[in-house]
Amino acid sequence: MSASVPMPAPATGRFIGATHHFPLRVYFEDTDLSGLVYHANYLRYMERARSDMLRVAGIDQRATHEAGDGVYAVTDIKVRYRRPARLDDDLMVESRVTGFGAATCAIHQTVRRGEEILTDGEVSVAFLTQQGRPQRQPRPWIDIFSRLMTGEDINP
Repeated sequence: MSASVPMPAPATGRFIGATHHFPLRVYFEDTDLSGLVYHANYLRYMERARSDMLRVAGIDQRATHEAGDGVYAVTDIKVRYRRPARLDDDLMVESRVTGFGAATCAIHQTVRRGEEILTDGEVSVAFLTQQGRPQRQPRPWIDIFSRLMTGEDINP
């Protein structure tokens, strides 16, 4: 392949309305001895989807962290496992902001195979100082969460 041919970018998902959709595929490394997705991997899928949801929405976590301005940390998570996923399944992780405060954000996430719900969860995060104390989120981030909560489609 020629060096002048651009490589495809990783999938980041996209918003449909106020819900972010993140596609993924189950690989052998995701499964356990029974051939089903290992339960902790659903948390990994949800983490990837949340990170890309924030990135696509315009929230640059890396730049904020590198500037020493703060970082998100999961403070609470509740997950319900309903059905197993298997090798080569095509999944969709849907993420939706369900609430926010000065230093917090709540996100509901659903992992689907087609129309079938496999796993869903509620995740709460807090914006922290470098010392690990809660602090106010940047105002532009609050504005983004407000737009998402009202159902605004924020696709560019």
